[in-house]
Amino acid sequence: MSQSYRPKPGEIPTEPGVYRFRDQQRRVIYVGKAKNLRARLSSYFQDVGNLHQRTATMVATAASVEWTVVKTEVEALQLEYSWIKEYDPRFNVKYRDDKSYPWLAVTVGEEFPRVMVGRGAKRRGTRYFGPYSHAWAIRETVDILLRVFPMRSCSNGVFKRSQQIGRPCLLGYIDKCAAPCVGNVSAEEHRAIVDDFCEFMAGRTAAFTKRIEKEMYAASDDLDFERAARLRDDLGAMQKALEKQAVVLGDGADADVIALAEDPLEVAVQVFYVRGGRIRGQRGWVADRTDDGGTPELVDDFLLQLYAGEPDSVPREILVPELPPDVATFEQLLSDLKGSKVAIRVPQRGDKKLLQENVARNAVEALALHKTKRASDLTTRNQALAEIADALGLDEAPLRIECYDVSHIQGTEIVASMVVFEDGLARKGEYRRFVIRDQEGSDDVAAMHEVITRRFRRLLDEQARSEERMGDDGPMLVDPDTGRPRKFAYAPGLVVVDGGAPQVAAAQRALDELGIDDIPICGLAKRLEEVWLPGEPDPVILRRSSEGLYLLQRVRDEAHRFAIAHHRGRRSKSMVESLLDDVPGLGEVRRKTLLRHFGSLKKLREAEVEEIAAVPGIGPRTATAIKDAVTAGDATARTRTGKTTSS
Repeated sequence: MSQSYRPKPGEIPTEPGVYRFRDQQRRVIYVGKAKNLRARLSSYFQDVGNLHQRTATMVATAASVEWTVVKTEVEALQLEYSWIKEYDPRFNVKYRDDKSYPWLAVTVGEEFPRVMVGRGAKRRGTRYFGPYSHAWAIRETVDILLRVFPMRSCSNGVFKRSQQIGRPCLLGYIDKCAAPCVGNVSAEEHRAIVDDFCEFMAGRTAAFTKRIEKEMYAASDDLDFERAARLRDDLGAMQKALEKQAVVLGDGADADVIALAEDPLEVAVQVFYVRGGRIRGQRGWVADRTDDGGTPELVDDFLLQLYAGEPDSVPREILVPELPPDVATFEQLLSDLKGSKVAIRVPQRGDKKLLQENVARNAVEALALHKTKRASDLTTRNQALAEIADALGLDEAPLRIECYDVSHIQGTEIVASMVVFEDGLARKGEYRRFVIRDQEGSDDVAAMHEVITRRFRRLLDEQARSEERMGDDGPMLVDPDTGRPRKFAYAPGLVVVDGGAPQVAAAQRALDELGIDDIPICGLAKRLEEVWLPGEPDPVILRRSSEGLYLLQRVRDEAHRFAIAHHRGRRSKSMVESLLDDVPGLGEVRRKTLLRHFGSLKKLREAEVEEIAAVPGIGPRTATAIKDAVTAGDATARTRTGKTTSS
């Protein structure tokens, strides 16, 4: 990697500042900030082997670096945001909406403001609430609230036509608009209605409900029952609107609750906007990971892009999964933008912790949905397979990919998984599980050798049997008796193993020992997402945005998930069997019946004696003994845990 543009250390100042890397065409490709410019920039020009792959790619792509010194770290944050917005550098993390969210907008800049639901970029002179998950939900809420706050909601065309003919539209007749178009209320009176509506939507609801309640009782005391009934209905409408927004924070806090879901290539962010203790909106983003930063750096990038350009959206409290590297500087910047104190915190317990866990689940689902949509596109799948073939030097695209993963805990219950993707899509009916028989301890390499040997010995056996029956017509891939595909009769176009060079070498050795030389193998190492080939000293590096890398990663992750699920099942089964070994009259057959009936140790623990006795072959006396054995096992486990903790 050429570093001919590396500045001399003495030339770089030690003050805080912002720096820009440019490529040969003078385009800005990366913007960063630093407390100490010299220390930060020097870290980019160390041995390339010590750099994260994405960082190394950025430094190699660059042809020059320049910097600007600032007085404070807050100024550095502000300048960094300005440059990212101005130059849109390719190596900076850029969060993009994973869909277009609807806003509730009030055009406060107009003489007669209107309320409307819309999407897209924000406009000056308009106050926004949300965003919301569904447009229909917010339209329904607005329709309810218009009877309490009868502000204008019609288009400019309808408003002008009503002015010309001197007659309001239908909303004016049904008391869902104060009809400023025909002078029923003045601009000032209509503005007061708009202000009340905005205050209610901003979360300050208690004052309005108390005021209307007070007016309702006053009207009733004055025997003005018609007005009292109308105020009662208004109060009911407000309560109905509030019921749609459940209270999640009992202290009535104003907070943005942020959570991230990450993998080595992408990050998804979800935000719940809580105002007055109620969820007022939700929004999500997805971004490609472009550097080696962890969760604190991702939070740093996200907060800067979310708030620096929109000071009106900064809440009093921001709840994050991990604090950004310099949280005090960020709090000062956001406090300056808002004009009042802003706190950034990681919730530790209570309602805020539970709410963030809920937001985190939304982020995980959003990332999985994003990947599924990407993987399901035919053009994208074809591109991914072509990129894999090109990167690995294959003669043709690997239409069938098999991936293998080994799972164990401290060398016990060693299992392996085989997952199959055909044409870039999972074929779950083809998945297989293996119990490792010949290995003890945690030798993943030996376990991988055993799995590949067993799978491809079955392939050779199936091919031999089918050729015997079919003669010169070629191998028989479908069982003539059942009409189903033979389990191991298909040869994959590519074998992927979860791991690096050692696992790949073990898999290749297994194929060599079987005399198979026409099935390519690669390994995907999780730490840097490197692709390893047999006998090669260096890995193949697929570019960060490669569809081929996304597919390999998805295949590897699915194999890992499938192996973990198998391992948990085996572990649960062995725990049940060990607990029930000493139960009198309970042999192997009835133990298996018990396992099939309840499915897991957890469900057996939760079962009552009567439920256990209902299992075929298990009487009341045996059921009582089983319940006692499981209870005693739980007590022993708790005692061991307590001893471990206290030591």
